[in-house]
Amino acid sequence: MRNIPRSPQPSRVTRRTLLGASIAVAGTGVLAGCSGSGQDSGHGNHGAPPEGYVDPAGPEVAAAERRRGSGGQVREVSLTAAATRLDLGGRTVRSWSYGGELPGKEVRVTAGDTLALTLANHLPQPTSLHWHGLALRNDMDGVPGVTQRPVAPDAAFTYRFKVSHPGTYWFHPHSGTQQDRGLYAPLIVDDPEEPLSYDKEWVVVLDDWVDGVDGSTPDAVLEELRKGMSPGGHSGHDMPGMSGMSMTSGSAASPGPSSPSRMMMGATSELLGGDAGDVAYPYYLVNGRTAKAPSSFRARPGDRIRIRFVNAGGDTAFRVALGGHEMTVTHTDGYPVRHATTDALLLGMGERYDVLVTAGDGVFPLTALAEGKKATALAVLRTGGGAAPAASVRPKELEGRLLTADKLRAADDVALSGREPDRTLRFQLTGGMAAYDWAFDKKPYAADQRHPVRAGERVRLVFANSTSMWHPIHLHGHTFSLANVAGGPRKDTAIVLPNGTLTVDLDADNPGLWMLHCHNVYHSEAGMMTVLGYRS
Repeated sequence: MRNIPRSPQPSRVTRRTLLGASIAVAGTGVLAGCSGSGQDSGHGNHGAPPEGYVDPAGPEVAAAERRRGSGGQVREVSLTAAATRLDLGGRTVRSWSYGGELPGKEVRVTAGDTLALTLANHLPQPTSLHWHGLALRNDMDGVPGVTQRPVAPDAAFTYRFKVSHPGTYWFHPHSGTQQDRGLYAPLIVDDPEEPLSYDKEWVVVLDDWVDGVDGSTPDAVLEELRKGMSPGGHSGHDMPGMSGMSMTSGSAASPGPSSPSRMMMGATSELLGGDAGDVAYPYYLVNGRTAKAPSSFRARPGDRIRIRFVNAGGDTAFRVALGGHEMTVTHTDGYPVRHATTDALLLGMGERYDVLVTAGDGVFPLTALAEGKKATALAVLRTGGGAAPAASVRPKELEGRLLTADKLRAADDVALSGREPDRTLRFQLTGGMAAYDWAFDKKPYAADQRHPVRAGERVRLVFANSTSMWHPIHLHGHTFSLANVAGGPRKDTAIVLPNGTLTVDLDADNPGLWMLHCHNVYHSEAGMMTVLGYRS
C-alpha cells in the first residue's frame, strides 16, 4: 500500500507589464487591470480577441474542454500569495510565497478531476498562476496579456479547469520575475489506475535563491543583467575577442553600492555546452532548505520510493544523485518512458523526472549539484540511525552514469504516432550577455507576435541555438516528442545546447494562444518568448 507524505509548504515595472499595457491600449489582446476585492469567475474577462486567431475564452476552447470528459470530483483549493518571512535553514529572508511556506503546499488531484483554485493576491503588485506542463483550457493558463487579466493586489481569481492527465507538474506566476521569489508549488496528478508499485513517495523541489539576501531581489538582478557587459568587463559571455580567456569559476562581479552584484562569471559546464548561467545565487535549496539545515525524508530499509523531481530554479540546471542508490527513471515531464536506470539526472529549469529507488539501510545524501556553479543543495534520506551527511558531500553517483532526456524513449502507450509534419516552424535562438538581448529570431517579445498553427495539424518546431548559452525551452498547453531520436520522450520543456538544434513534434489539439519561451526567468524577461496561435 502506498504511503504518500505531503511536501512541506513595490517592484519595478517589467517587460510583461509594459507589453500588457500596450495590448490593452491597442485593443488587440486581453489584458486589463482587474481591480476590487471580489472573486472573479475566470470567464468572460477578455477584451477583443486577436483578429484571425482563437479567442482564449472562445467556443473552440470550450469545446476542447468538453472533450476532456465529465465526471471526477471538484477539488476546491484556496491559495494566498503574500509577503512573508521564510526560514531557509539558518537564514531567514523576507520574500513572497504561497501560504507562508516554501515550497508552497502541494496541490494534489486525481486525473479526471476538476481543479477550482482561488488565488487571493495580497502582494503589492499584480500576479497570476501558470500551470506548468498541463494541457488545460487556454483561458486558465495564467499569462497576463495573452490569456487573462492580471490578478490585481487585493483581488482574487478562480482558476477552474479539467485535469486530464496524471503526472508531476507545478505552478508559478507568469508575471515578471516573480517565479524567482518563493512563489511556486508542486501539483501532483494521481493516476486512478496507477501502474507503478511503491511504498512511499517523496516530492523534491530544487531551487536557486537570491530574494531577500543582503538586499537582493530578482528585479534588481534583472536590472543589473540588462546593463550588459562592456569590453574588458567581467563576463566573457558572447564578448568579441574573449573566447579562451580564463575566469575564476563561480565568482561574481564587483558589488554595487546597495547590494552585492549577482552577475555570474566564468561558470562553465561541459554538460551544458559551456556557459552554465547568468546569476550567482547565494543559496541553492531542496524543498526550501539549504545544505547546512537540510530537509529529511524517512523510510524503512527495502522500501520502494517514488521520487518526483521538479526544478523550480530561475537560472540553474541541477545534476541530482542519491548517494548509495541507483535510480530507475519512469517519467519525464509527467509522461511515462521506457524504464531506464541511471546514477544521476540533469534537470533544466522547468523539467521534471520521476524515479524509483529501493532504499538502503542508513542515512543517505540526496545531492543536487548546481551544474557549473560549484555549489550544491542537499536533502537527506533516513532509513536508520546515524549522523547527517556534511553539507559539502559529493556522492560518487554524481560522476557516474548520467541520464539526459535524449537517452529516453516514450512508453508505447504515449508515443506520438508516426506522421509527417503538416507545418514546420523554425526559431533561431539569439542574443548574448553583452547586450542582454535574448530573443527568438532577434525579435524580443512583442504584443503582436503570433506563429500560426491550425487545429489537427502535426506541427514540427525546430530550434537552432546560435548563442553561447543553453536554453530550456517550454511550450504551454502541449507536450511534444523529441524528434531528434526515434520514439523520443514526451516533454513540455527541453534543453537546447549552444550551437545545437532541437527538433520536436506536437499535435495541435488544444486551441488557443500559447506561450513558447526560455524557462530561464531572466532570458524570458529580456525577450526570449513568443506565442503559438491557433488560427480561427
